[in-house]
Amino acid sequence: MSQRWSELLFLHWEIDPDLVKERLPDHLSVDIHEGKTYLGLVPFFMQKVRPRFLPCIPWLSNFLELNVRVYVHDQHGRPGVWFFSLDCKQPIAVELARRLFHLPYQHASMSAEPADGFVNYSCLRKGQERLASYLYRGKGEVQLAEPGSLEFFLLERYLLFSTNHRDELFSGQVHHVPYPFKKAEINEWSREPLIWNGFHLEGPPVSSLYSEGVDVEIHPLRPVTTG
Repeated sequence: MSQRWSELLFLHWEIDPDLVKERLPDHLSVDIHEGKTYLGLVPFFMQKVRPRFLPCIPWLSNFLELNVRVYVHDQHGRPGVWFFSLDCKQPIAVELARRLFHLPYQHASMSAEPADGFVNYSCLRKGQERLASYLYRGKGEVQLAEPGSLEFFLLERYLLFSTNHRDELFSGQVHHVPYPFKKAEINEWSREPLIWNGFHLEGPPVSSLYSEGVDVEIHPLRPVTTG
């Protein structure tokens, strides 16, 4: 598939790796950067979503998404992302992603609009009562993450992992140019999506980054050999 990820806000908290490890499938391990593990919360715009070589469908190809994720590697040492949830306002996209990519997509009411140079973004998962709201923009010079840096660890991930109903492990490759990013200026933020996933972390995020976005190619899932 082809798509564009735009207006991304990357919020990260440090988390006890044992809290993550107990919720990972077999054959995946927590990825560590300088002795620390990070839980990410990422609201953004999905745009121009379509199968390769087919045109966009306006009412289906553009929608909002917010994911809660952690960083892992498989038995072969390949680094990637494990998603605890992906909230989405497009119901057809939710059902397709659940079936085609075995990802924990959740139905949600979401909105985003410009507000004096900021993005005013909100999300309410179906069945929850408290709204998650974000008011953010990029600040400062555009950068590219240096290999070995925390920013590189958090941003430059090109493999996702998922499991099906039989607990079989799959990986999916994504391709895009390195994220051009800035520091994020945040006037409003929420931990609610973390709480919806059972994570009760205190304090503000330790890392807040913003990217205008990248064009992305998504490849089919492949079984991960284990043993």
